[in-house]
Amino acid sequence: MTPLAPGSTIGILGGGQLGRMLALAAARLGFDVAILDPEPDCPASRVCALHLCAAYDDPEALTRLARISGVVTLEFENVPAGALAILIGLGVPVAPGAQALAVAQDRVEEKSFLNAAGAPTVAFAAADSPQAAARASADLGGRVLIKTRRDGYDGKGQAWANSPEAAAEVFLSLGGRPVIVEAPAPFRRELSVIAARGWSGASATFPLAENVHRNGILHLSSAPAVLAPGQANEAGRIADRILSGLGYVGVIGIELFELEDASLLVNEIAPRVHNSGHWTQDGAATDQFEQHIRAVAGWPLGPVEARARVEMENLLGEAVQDWPAIAGESNARLHLYGKRKAREGRKMGHVNRVFPL
Repeated sequence: MTPLAPGSTIGILGGGQLGRMLALAAARLGFDVAILDPEPDCPASRVCALHLCAAYDDPEALTRLARISGVVTLEFENVPAGALAILIGLGVPVAPGAQALAVAQDRVEEKSFLNAAGAPTVAFAAADSPQAAARASADLGGRVLIKTRRDGYDGKGQAWANSPEAAAEVFLSLGGRPVIVEAPAPFRRELSVIAARGWSGASATFPLAENVHRNGILHLSSAPAVLAPGQANEAGRIADRILSGLGYVGVIGIELFELEDASLLVNEIAPRVHNSGHWTQDGAATDQFEQHIRAVAGWPLGPVEARARVEMENLLGEAVQDWPAIAGESNARLHLYGKRKAREGRKMGHVNRVFPL
């Protein structure tokens, strides 16, 4: 792809906080941004050049977006597949592409792809009935994590079952939809790696972050994580296999489990900028949002080395009301998303606390 010149327009499907931070990064590089999002007052709408307020699969809005954009990207993976098909049919480059979304939108497809690419995961099985869920639980040792194949995020659409009988009940409690049944991961901590790949195939991997979740939602990320010998190289190899296998363009988030022997398993992938990569805004030579814009625009990827140690904390719900105290901390960098209403568990912003390496 010929690199987009400053002044070009980048289209983004999705106008939440990730779209907002992508738009800000694009503006810093001289690009205009057009957002397509059905929410009239979405966070990105107030920092972009154009907001197309329409459904993601609205043909007229997609046609307009394709006509004005040099490339179209996305802020979340659950964009309807038909929307990408329309854009691609209109001749506009889309990054990441349809394969990445198809893999990430279905947890069985995701883990099947990962295993085929040489990226190890826990054992798993697909189930589309209570009986199949019970059989999978028995085959995987009894205690299992059951997740809907599609649409779950931040701990939603999943539950533990301690026996085959409980697995059948959980299947029904999740709406009777097709699920993935996963063996437990005997991990000692959760890590993640943010990586990027450009149109040329060049790639770059940020230092790993160590993550702590509460109620299925990321609470803290600390980066660079303290790693065992060889772990950074292994994470880089896993990222390269995934990026190459998908023919990926853009930034991707890869969630990892560290086992007792320091080996790594892939938990999930997110074909977009990722919550656990927010530390890069104040701790890396290039932040993940600029890196994504560089990648999809055909620019050279930026350097990824850490320049500070960062503890990123999500501000959920009413925690955002602590902004005056946080703003007064000498080492705190506050990032607020402009959402109008705080709700329990809703990501309203984050704070990066910066320390010397």
